[in-house]
Amino acid sequence: MSISYFSRRHLLKSGAAALGAAALRPAQAQSSAPIRLALVESLSGPFANTGEAVFRNLLWAVERVNARGGIALPGGARPLQLDRYDSKGQNDEALSAMRAALDGGALAVLQGNSSATAAALLDGLAKHNERNRGRQALYLNYSAVDPVLTNERCSFWHFRFDAHADMRVTALMDVLRDDREVQAAYLIGQDYSFGQAVLRESKRQLGLLRPDVRIVGEELHPMGRVKDFAPYAVKIKASGAQAVITGNWGNDLTLLVKAAREVGFDGKFYTFYGNALGAPAALGEAGVGKVIAVADWLPNVPTPESAEFYRAFRARFPNPAEDYVHMRMQLLIEALAQSLAQARSTEAVAVARKLEQAHVRLAGRSGHMRAADHQFQQALVVGVMDRQGTPGVPFDVEGSGYGFRVIKEIAPARAEMPHSCRMERPA
Repeated sequence: MSISYFSRRHLLKSGAAALGAAALRPAQAQSSAPIRLALVESLSGPFANTGEAVFRNLLWAVERVNARGGIALPGGARPLQLDRYDSKGQNDEALSAMRAALDGGALAVLQGNSSATAAALLDGLAKHNERNRGRQALYLNYSAVDPVLTNERCSFWHFRFDAHADMRVTALMDVLRDDREVQAAYLIGQDYSFGQAVLRESKRQLGLLRPDVRIVGEELHPMGRVKDFAPYAVKIKASGAQAVITGNWGNDLTLLVKAAREVGFDGKFYTFYGNALGAPAALGEAGVGKVIAVADWLPNVPTPESAEFYRAFRARFPNPAEDYVHMRMQLLIEALAQSLAQARSTEAVAVARKLEQAHVRLAGRSGHMRAADHQFQQALVVGVMDRQGTPGVPFDVEGSGYGFRVIKEIAPARAEMPHSCRMERPA
């Protein structure tokens, strides 16, 4: 029946019923509305592959929480929702994306692929939270590892789930210290705060642990703008270095190792991120026994729980090009889910107070948040590239036929480092 045939009395009654239903809807919607998480990353441009890898990891973790019923809160369980925002690799775009996410009701901003972007987001979030006491938000960091972010620039709103650069360098140096084949090292990195921090700490620790190792090159290059690393590779080979130490990530690492192979450099690469995103395939046989990577976890960690966890990820994302799983991102979502349930609230301060006490465990790996500086404490592993099927390498990387055999595990207590954070907390 067309509305034109309703009587005035019927319309008034219908309107009253609609108003009553509308009055009930906010409470109902609030009890079942998703808890929104905003991923702010490069999803286009030269580092798009890194942003997409992050998205897959966080999506899988969110799906796992929702599959077990979501977050139990007063009024009913609520699912997590992961929203994507493309920063295009630019700080101003990242800030704009964060503002849009916060206007959309995001409880937490998730970012990590650039410490420079992380610093900008931290400043922006602090201003937002100061002006908007009723809708404050958190910043969850899974890979922006400039040490300053949990030291001089620490924030109550910021939680880092990756080991910072100095912690990662220390793990690599645990291996290089005993590598007597290395008598000369070349330091190269991206020219921004993180790359500078890696070179600075590598140089310092080499001086302490291996003063016999000569530093025959120390170089920073523009981030994401070098298309041809051949000139850098030629200098590395000519220097006589037996090892390159680099924090490069994304295409800046893949292109560097590919250029080094093409000019005939046969030394080692001590890396933060050499275990995926094209680097093993770019090196091929030349990387066997030569590429060393530090991580919070590697697929070939020799435990049944680890193998089961990795197989489950590959079942969810069977395309070999999508094979880059991060345990720390899974632990991040688990810690957030735990903290929301314990806080019995989605209010940012209440969740943060629980999050800074979080202890989580998954697939045989565990970690806890250090309340003093919001730096997550966990074991680290160092692996060396080898052929799939050799002892300790049941799994390869990205269908390349090469994987990483774990050669050292660093316990959380040993990976832990002092901090200089003087955190200001809400009253």
